[in-house]
Amino acid sequence: MEVLCAANAYIQKYYFNEDFSLLPVQIREELQVLCVTFTEEVGGIFMLAFDDSGSLQIRTEASEEDVLYDEIDSAWKVKQIREEKEELFRSLEMFYRVFADPDGAM
Repeated sequence: MEVLCAANAYIQKYYFNEDFSLLPVQIREELQVLCVTFTEEVGGIFMLAFDDSGSLQIRTEASEEDVLYDEIDSAWKVKQIREEKEELFRSLEMFYRVFADPDGAM
């Protein structure tokens, strides 16, 4: 699994994997807004990562102590993101399959 980007509500940090720096700035900014907005609205940790087959996966998790994190709201928001960003995600998967080599480097 190779992480594309992630946001963490607990430490209020955003991470973008610089291996994907070939992506246009507009796409990188859209990904940042997506990740940060999710964690601001739902909490926890939100991550976009490519699995071994090149499919883009959405991962969310929360600390056990996080009583404000709502798993149902998280699942609903992930479903909404998948629908709204379907074209973007398909483009990212194509980008990954074209530019990623088998050793995981770009």
